[in-house]
Amino acid sequence: MFKGFPGLDKARTFRPKRNHRVGTKRYELHKYAQATLGTGNLHEAVTLPEGEDQHEWLAVNTVDFFNEINLLYGVIAEFCTEAACPVMCAGPKYEYMWADGLTVKKPMAVSAPRYVDFLMTWVQNQLDDEKLFPTQIGVPFPPDFVERVQNIFKRLFRVYAHIYYCHFDKMHELGAEPHLNTCFKHYMYFVYEFNLIPKREELAPLQELIDKLLERDVEAFGQREGGPANFPHCGDASDRGSMAQSPTAP
Repeated sequence: MFKGFPGLDKARTFRPKRNHRVGTKRYELHKYAQATLGTGNLHEAVTLPEGEDQHEWLAVNTVDFFNEINLLYGVIAEFCTEAACPVMCAGPKYEYMWADGLTVKKPMAVSAPRYVDFLMTWVQNQLDDEKLFPTQIGVPFPPDFVERVQNIFKRLFRVYAHIYYCHFDKMHELGAEPHLNTCFKHYMYFVYEFNLIPKREELAPLQELIDKLLERDVEAFGQREGGPANFPHCGDASDRGSMAQSPTAP
């Protein structure tokens, strides 16, 4: 998605890209997903292909979105420092604390670069776990697979929120703004399609942007069942205000 665009050709990936093994079903689904993105209709691009397993589709796209967000964060990683971003936040109202339930059980406040580092390591470890993301034919997904994917998407959203609130000017300066918007819109289409962030207050920091980005697609492609106008929204301003009073739990 980023080829040929100034400022992004030389962008470093924050974490090594995780590839799908050539010749596997998951690789074929990945190629299909990439091909449908070329149509420009993101709602069509996230829809489960006919006859395919939803868990496999979720697994493929979780890896692809992880790679995409790693590339986007890599664009501004050198500017997201301990000094510049001492708190992982999305503006002054939303602060995110880190805990993984294993090595860090009590939520703790950390800088943005440390939070993203912890988060990407946490996601990578899950993607590499054959019990959670099996790659062998016939190996079933765990019963709590969807719940685990939801947790991953909830936390990856926070990287987008931090980039938009704290590094958007730099993304614009580097010519990456249109691609950031496209990637985020694709992400949100997928989130809404499979209800991957059930608690809508999690989306509050970027809800206004989400609404605007999706409304543009209604104008471009027209309204259809399940389209942007039917997507659920966060609560009203009072709901958002109450959430902003305290740091967001992991």
